[in-house]
Amino acid sequence: MSVIDQDSPRVADRQSMPASGPSAAGDAQPAVTGVTATRDEVLESARRAKVAAAAVALLPRSVKDAALIAMADALLDRRVEILAANAIDVRAAQAAGTPDSLVDRLRLNDSRVEAMAQGLRDLAGLPDPVGTVVRGSVLPNGLQLTQIRVPMGVVAIIYEARPNVTVDAAGIALKAGNAALLRGSASAHESNLALVDILAEAGVGAGLPVDAVQLVPGTDRESVKHLMTARGLVDVIIPRGGAGLIQAVVNGSTVPVIETGVGNCHVYVDASADQAMALAILINSKARRPSVCNAAETLLVHEAIAADFVPAAVAALRQAGVTVHADPAVAGLVGGTEGTDGVDGVVPATAEDFDTEYLSLDIAAAVVPDVDAAIAHINEHGTGHTEAIVTSSIEAARDFVARVDAAAVMVNASTAFTDGGEFGFGAEIGISTQKLHARGPMGLAELTSTKYVVTGTGQVRASS
Repeated sequence: MSVIDQDSPRVADRQSMPASGPSAAGDAQPAVTGVTATRDEVLESARRAKVAAAAVALLPRSVKDAALIAMADALLDRRVEILAANAIDVRAAQAAGTPDSLVDRLRLNDSRVEAMAQGLRDLAGLPDPVGTVVRGSVLPNGLQLTQIRVPMGVVAIIYEARPNVTVDAAGIALKAGNAALLRGSASAHESNLALVDILAEAGVGAGLPVDAVQLVPGTDRESVKHLMTARGLVDVIIPRGGAGLIQAVVNGSTVPVIETGVGNCHVYVDASADQAMALAILINSKARRPSVCNAAETLLVHEAIAADFVPAAVAALRQAGVTVHADPAVAGLVGGTEGTDGVDGVVPATAEDFDTEYLSLDIAAAVVPDVDAAIAHINEHGTGHTEAIVTSSIEAARDFVARVDAAAVMVNASTAFTDGGEFGFGAEIGISTQKLHARGPMGLAELTSTKYVVTGTGQVRASS
């Protein structure tokens, strides 16, 4: 998943970023001694990627798919090497006092390596987007107009923590005919070095050009700044991480950026909801994997069923280890007074809680008078990622879908389904919450641009 990952458990902690530039490791992580790379070194890497991109763009699907399969095989064959490198990163993170939830995002094991390899195999099985006809027509003057998908060129991905993103990003960029420039966090540097070495070697052996997959030199912030200003060499940058990282890249880059976003996702339980279904969706949305961007961060409950549903929901959340940040109405329904006195696992909600992407076993909870209030709350506090309604009312569902401003809206389903793999796109590069070019899980099609091909029989345009 990606999705929009960040290393910090709270968005509020990520908003102030030093003027020196974005940190791929995230401000909430302990300081890591950076490996400095000069601007010339970063630009030279981008130049090599540009040469490679021109060659990758011309490769047939058979070569790209063979390379993805070779990469998957190499990951499995060299898993001992991968896990040894990852163990260095994990030990360093633990020694620095990194929270367990963040260490877990960093850690690789046999099953996670196997999942990365399977993701590459799944990509190989997907149709090649390059050359796909988006639309076509014959103009009145006889010209044949065709819009086709073409690679973007050099795609740079700046991301945090998870080493699996290295494999996902490389695979999806290559399948879409691009060269990949990867800039992971300093906390995962040893893991990423091993992974990129293995992917690049396997790719070249299967017919990819040298430098089709590269790790950007350096682990300090300066190397990211050099990458962000490599306009003309890098065609697009995709930041994947916390709010601070994303905004720093968006605001500081001269290279075009596809903006991904954080996930302050909501589950709204309507008056007509099947309460057993709602409980299952809530727990899955929040507790299945709380550190990912599609995890629910706020529960909203219609006041008509609050007396029955809220105590059951709080009990189920507490059993799952989730701390509920309750508004006065929720607190009152579970025995709290002036907040939550004496109720384990429940604390009073602050105004900040409803704007927080926890990425932890925490959730904000509030009672709302109706679906209109739920929609207004979501549009005020949400981040445009994923919002869910649980309801038996077709009218309420339609209203919610039409009026909620989000990249994905779930009706009677968990927010956890906002994922490129779950949508059938294969590995995703991230989840975009912007409204230009790409929105939602970004799969292969979103890693392409388009080109118009106009074919004539000698037509010339009349003088004006």
